[in-house]
Amino acid sequence: MDLRAIFMGLAFALMWSSAFTSARIIVSDAPPLYSLSLRFLISGLLGVIIARALGQSWQLTRNQWRAVIIFGFCQNALYLGLNFVAMQWIEAGLASIIASTMPLMVALAGWILLGDRLRPMAVAGLFAGIIGVALIMGSRLSGGVDITGVILCFVAAAALTAATLSVRTASSGGNLMMIVGLQMFIGAGALFIAALFLESPAFTPSLRLASAFTYTVLVPGLMATWVWFTLVGRIGAIKAATFHFLNPFFGVAIAWLLLGEALSVVDFIGVAIITVGILAVQLSKQNPTET
Repeated sequence: MDLRAIFMGLAFALMWSSAFTSARIIVSDAPPLYSLSLRFLISGLLGVIIARALGQSWQLTRNQWRAVIIFGFCQNALYLGLNFVAMQWIEAGLASIIASTMPLMVALAGWILLGDRLRPMAVAGLFAGIIGVALIMGSRLSGGVDITGVILCFVAAAALTAATLSVRTASSGGNLMMIVGLQMFIGAGALFIAALFLESPAFTPSLRLASAFTYTVLVPGLMATWVWFTLVGRIGAIKAATFHFLNPFFGVAIAWLLLGEALSVVDFIGVAIITVGILAVQLSKQNPTET
């Protein structure tokens, strides 16, 4: 893994984690599904325009089209849609912690449902992650956290797991920015249909809302997705996923810094344990000869 890949991984983790804080700001003044649908529409248009300017083609491979549809629906519509709805009731830091458990969910599902053989390091990391999540959830539930929001976040993490499985096929064959733009359109359409039945389009205009929305469109929405696809294409999905271990720390740190969300000693301990667990699971997937 070269320095450029390391920088890209750190940048992705930071941008991805910051999305929870900006989303929390948005849903306090605007309906979550309409807001997210508009975000994906704008991000998709920008992505396609940039892709065409770079000479990229609409003609994707069959595997790429399949991955675009799955990724657009599972990550954009389900994962982000459910998180946006949940953050009407729970804090951004907690949502980011739950979302960060996706690598642990992948390992656990593969072990239990698919019979994957895990190395001792992965087993230790998996149980460490579960302990960390249990510590935080126990503390938050006793403090009266909204259980509906928590459930929605865990369902969203499961959807992200499905989306991640399609990344490898999407990142091969070129046209990365076109893929980013097209999968945004999938999410925009699905969320708009849901919003028509579930929400009112009323919102409270403010500079804070406009700034958070603009940031969400350009940085987590467009730039982070492109960096992720590029990173996977450069070093592979397994090594790229290693950077997820930074998400719990970045997520709670940004929410504390910008939103003033309170953090307890149990939260710090739980985040540290989850971080170590995710890192152990991801490192165990790499061959001993890989660097």
